[in-house]
Amino acid sequence: MNTANHWRRQLLTVALEDYYQVGTFNALIQRKQWYRFESRIEKNTWKTLDLLDDYKIKATFFILGWIADQFPDLVREVADRGHEIASKGYYHRSIRDMTPEEFQEDALVSRQALEEAANRRVLGYRVAHEWFQPQDLWALDVLTQAGYAYDSSIAPIGRQYRDEQWRRFPHQHACGDRTLWEFPITTTRIAGLHVPISGGNYLRQLPQRFLRKRLNSHMEKQQVPGVFYFHVWEIDPDQPRITAGGALNRIRHYRNLDRMEEILRSYFEQYKFTTIADYMKLDTTLEHDPGTVRVPPQQAMLRLKGKTSSEFELNIPPEVLKLTKRIPATIVIPLYNEELVLPYLGNTLSSVFERLVTEYELQFILVDDGSKDRTWEEMRRLFGNQIGFELVKHDKNRGVAAAILTGIRHARTEIVCSIDCDCTYDPHELGRMIPLLKPEVDLVTASPYHPEGGVRNVPGWRLQLSKMASRMYRQVLRHKLHTYTSCFRVYRRSKFCDMKTKYDGYLGVAEMLGLLDVSGGKIVEFPAVLEVRMLGRSKMKTLRTIFGHLKLMSRLALKRLFPGSTPPAEPPQQQVARRLRELNIEAVAEKLKVGSNY
Repeated sequence: MNTANHWRRQLLTVALEDYYQVGTFNALIQRKQWYRFESRIEKNTWKTLDLLDDYKIKATFFILGWIADQFPDLVREVADRGHEIASKGYYHRSIRDMTPEEFQEDALVSRQALEEAANRRVLGYRVAHEWFQPQDLWALDVLTQAGYAYDSSIAPIGRQYRDEQWRRFPHQHACGDRTLWEFPITTTRIAGLHVPISGGNYLRQLPQRFLRKRLNSHMEKQQVPGVFYFHVWEIDPDQPRITAGGALNRIRHYRNLDRMEEILRSYFEQYKFTTIADYMKLDTTLEHDPGTVRVPPQQAMLRLKGKTSSEFELNIPPEVLKLTKRIPATIVIPLYNEELVLPYLGNTLSSVFERLVTEYELQFILVDDGSKDRTWEEMRRLFGNQIGFELVKHDKNRGVAAAILTGIRHARTEIVCSIDCDCTYDPHELGRMIPLLKPEVDLVTASPYHPEGGVRNVPGWRLQLSKMASRMYRQVLRHKLHTYTSCFRVYRRSKFCDMKTKYDGYLGVAEMLGLLDVSGGKIVEFPAVLEVRMLGRSKMKTLRTIFGHLKLMSRLALKRLFPGSTPPAEPPQQQVARRLRELNIEAVAEKLKVGSNY
């Protein structure tokens, strides 16, 4: 292999961000949900710093201002190790989500946050999500006027910048009497298309022989350095799997994570690297302005202090303990094979507790429904020593409804709430749901299909099946709700603790509501937003559940049509269908006819 120009230093850049902040999952994970995820950024950053130390390499770290406010000591450590600190904006946003004024403010606020944390000047910028396209180049003027010395947000991929080949290489951008250097991601041309050869996902997806050959050719022909990049989460193959992303996104994010450290080491052994600031001979010494005081954006402080899978603690302020008018309430969480979801759940419960603790005296009951993984062991490790937590275990898997009823029976409060362990409904909404359990109300149930509710990223087929079931239940039951199957509820314990259900699984959730309905109980619907499940997979068996709902409807219809009497010998499905036809409820009658082979 020709190594004639391998002595020339290339520019190494590192994106310091957590696995749940990446662009791949931007459509799934909202910024307000970041606090829920197990933070691995400190562990991965330390691992990255040690890896670079092994080869005495210095790099440019592009960091969110949000991270500087949440983990200032981590940012200072990166700077103290001799690396350059540069900005990725404050939040993980695309330039196409900001106006020029918002972009300028974001660039300034992020720089100030990073400089406070690192005690170094921040002179470089790279956009956090989606590279600059030709229509976005106005941002270079904004960065120039804001005092940045360089940008690295252009990735000439595909046919972009085909008519401006010079944009593939480091170049200057002029704005008035100021200039800004642009350092685009290194690419090669194949059949008229630009293909990245020096960064992150491409290092993990493309054949190494192809990448090395193209990179060596680039270095031989060009007298400018290549721009390399990777993310600290890419050397963490054990990170939680976000299963809600599509197949292509999961491949893009997770494929070859277990090989990434090995790949990086091979590049570090073969090539020499430096920071962009050192290449440009920039002075990053910070001159302090003692008169400047910055207040971090309020949203930045919503996140808990970097909780990891080994940390969980509910902190009750002393002044709260003196409150005597807090309302007792219990939150029940059923779990089955949810070992990997527990840190996510723990962070969410911490936030819910902080939000509700001044109004409610909360107890938590976690029910392990006969899990086959390490759910029980992780429950005990995370929550076993926490005041206000009770852990219950089924000796075998009985189903989500059975687990909820177990929690209700163990509760010592009249108000009992149930939430999904994956928090597909925002548990903070309990603060608005509990007051709806007035003396005459027995159940408050969440409804994403309510006109004021909503759904996010839930598969369309699942929505259609659920809506169809709701339409059929409306024909059978007294309460004309929009959703009958939600596990996100507030129960009056005395109405449910002695309830006997035929179904223990997902069907039992609808059955509990149905039995309350036919017995004359009062149900209130609360409009809520249903999110797609982020971690792990649903345990519901779709076809079995569909036919099970038809069976359940027939049982509930029997109870409503023949209350307190012995049904005739006519088969139940035919009997219910006949009575429904008498009531002119043809839609359900036809469904029962189709599904009559039980």
